[in-house]
Amino acid sequence: MASTTASLFTGARGALLSCRPALRQRAPIAPFVYPLQQQQVRAASNNPQKQKKAKPKKKKGPREYQQKDLSNIQQFSLCDAMRYLRAFEVGRDRASAKYEVHIRLKTKKDGPVIRNMVRFPHAVKTESRICVIAPPDSKHAKDALEAGAVLVGEQEVFDQIKNGVIEFDRCICHTSSLEALNKAGVARILGPRGLMPSAKLGTVVDDVGNTVRNMRGGTVYRERDAVIRMAVGQLGFSPEQLRDNLRTVIEQVKKDANQLSDRITKEIYEVVLSSTHGPGFSLNGDFKSEQSPESEALTGV
Repeated sequence: MASTTASLFTGARGALLSCRPALRQRAPIAPFVYPLQQQQVRAASNNPQKQKKAKPKKKKGPREYQQKDLSNIQQFSLCDAMRYLRAFEVGRDRASAKYEVHIRLKTKKDGPVIRNMVRFPHAVKTESRICVIAPPDSKHAKDALEAGAVLVGEQEVFDQIKNGVIEFDRCICHTSSLEALNKAGVARILGPRGLMPSAKLGTVVDDVGNTVRNMRGGTVYRERDAVIRMAVGQLGFSPEQLRDNLRTVIEQVKKDANQLSDRITKEIYEVVLSSTHGPGFSLNGDFKSEQSPESEALTGV
């Protein structure tokens, strides 16, 4: 019996060995011959529920500031705009109310901005508070105070700025104090406010006395979101006086735009006149219309 069992085992083993090559040829490629990571990736890709949704790409907005179509809005002559604005100021403190101009520019969003100062032929009485960074107890500090500066010094000025006390509208620096200004670390505070002195802007000077006097008679402006805003006249100005001031600032802005790089294009798109408490009126470039009142009726407070 034992011999019979042994012979059967031997025959079965020989049969398996003899058919092994044939089995190898007919056997399909087994999935376990691939690396485990590839199997998992394939399984995930075949399952739509496990597929990660691709995030849609954010569409970039227009590179230029969008301006409204001027053909779809009503525009006014200068005298007509003054007539309506004076009506809006009735019952308010007319001595403190002013005409304001909003110059809208056609420009790109990532380009440089226009910053400068203009002196009007008819002074606009604004309360300009000028800070001068100069060595204390020096001749330059004395000249600045005599010219009308409200704050003069170095470390005292830096400490107030760092404490958030900025009680001035303009800031200039004497050349001898420029190094102390750069080391004080106040650029991150003054820069966003447009108050950081710069030689390019003409606010780092040697003669602080004359600079303060000129600034008190001029108006500093800066482009923000493609718009330049500034007070352009007292409410009691005559139409002719307001016209002269408007021409001056428009010509100055055009010069500033022409001085930029040739690859940068800025142009005036719209001029809007408003007042301290009144709405804005888009100007059509005319001085008066057939319905405009006489200049005497638009003059005085």
